[in-house]
Amino acid sequence: MQVANNYIETKGCAINNFDLTLPSPQSDLAKYTFKDPYNFSFIGTIALQNELNIEKELATRVTDFLLEMGKGFAFIGRQYHLSVDGSDYYIDILMYHLQLHCYVVVELKAVEFKPEFVSKLNFYISAVDEYVKSPEDKPSIGLLLCRSKSDTKARFALRGFTQPLGIAEYETQKLFADVASSLPQIEDLENDIEENFNS
Repeated sequence: MQVANNYIETKGCAINNFDLTLPSPQSDLAKYTFKDPYNFSFIGTIALQNELNIEKELATRVTDFLLEMGKGFAFIGRQYHLSVDGSDYYIDILMYHLQLHCYVVVELKAVEFKPEFVSKLNFYISAVDEYVKSPEDKPSIGLLLCRSKSDTKARFALRGFTQPLGIAEYETQKLFADVASSLPQIEDLENDIEENFNS
């Protein structure tokens, strides 16, 4: 499966700031732990729906999800609840990496990368470090998974952050691109509705 998914070509390709935020050799191990893109074709065309549905499907297919994430990952939970100053927050997916000895906070986005996503993930990492991790654990790492990304925007967004963060794309079934291209765009539907409403 890993050969078919070009694992060797994707390993270590996630945009990250690990050299600046993690001590060596943990930074090198972290770099080669994350890849880009991840292949979630086993969830089929669920990607046509929102990120909560994708997240549910990944949790349902946890064995496939862990195989795709790679060696050493353990699934802790989805919609992992944290309370910060009386406010409730829910991490999309919380994992633990056995070789890195740290929590991995996964934020899933069913859209193209936006720089503001990094701030939210940074907040979650800080909360996990404060409320979840034990003194024996290494600093938590964040992984932002987006439908697509600009590498330049991703690199710019990571500048100045002191938390270890990685940004990668995920792919779903190749059929998705064909189906999505044949569906009407939101703007077209809105224009049609407006035209019909005005006439």
